[in-house]
Amino acid sequence: MADPQLTSMQSIRRTALVLKALSEGPSRGLRLSDVSTAVELSKTTALRLLKALMDVGYVDYDEAAKCYRLGYELFALGISARRFHIIELARPGLARLAEATEDTVFLSVRDGDQALCADRCTGSYPIRTLTLSVGDRRPLGVGAGSLALLAFENPAEIDRILEATRRDRLTYAGHDDETMTQLIGQTQRTGHSYNDGRIVGAMNAVGVPVLDANGRVVAALSIAAIRERMTGPRRSELVALLIAEAEQLGRALGSRDMERMTGGAG
Repeated sequence: MADPQLTSMQSIRRTALVLKALSEGPSRGLRLSDVSTAVELSKTTALRLLKALMDVGYVDYDEAAKCYRLGYELFALGISARRFHIIELARPGLARLAEATEDTVFLSVRDGDQALCADRCTGSYPIRTLTLSVGDRRPLGVGAGSLALLAFENPAEIDRILEATRRDRLTYAGHDDETMTQLIGQTQRTGHSYNDGRIVGAMNAVGVPVLDANGRVVAALSIAAIRERMTGPRRSELVALLIAEAEQLGRALGSRDMERMTGGAG
């Protein structure tokens, strides 16, 4: 008779291998035969594991492409694991930016195909632009921080996200596919995003990506202010401040990750 403990351990290992195969596969996902080959299991066993993962939202199935890919619930789980880590490291920088600019500063992270406002710090200027509260979500690309998160993904992922968020973006004027392509290109060329009143007419915002040691986008920092406080020269100053803090945060994230990998050994 099989040992139940060993059977459970084997199932966990196989499930982990399936998730690893999907994470290392193309963004469009993997066919059942690809998963089966990657994890060296029969199609029947691989399908059973995939269906179990679909039941809890860790895997999605694209009917048109006949492909399996990682689901949003798994993305959310990963974000939750790192969210407090990023917030903790970003908070001093948010405070410095709010003090230096007197405006509202946001930290955004990706949650599936949405941008999540993970933290916010308000400056002392009497007119405050509180267009996002902590926990608010928008489709990727809608808003300065959200656009900074989207624009620096790889081209294939950008195309997938634009297709996936098309319906949700319809509720935001000026965020159709053609306009988004223009905004993404502009953001990539300048190194920062610019929201010129597309969500709230009297409010403008700028945002920059936070990159990890491998050049991947892990978060975005943005500053929002009334239109009069986002003129050309001042906007350049705000962008420079954001870039400096984003680079410092990226280095801090890299140092913390390295410390965890080495167990804090000196």
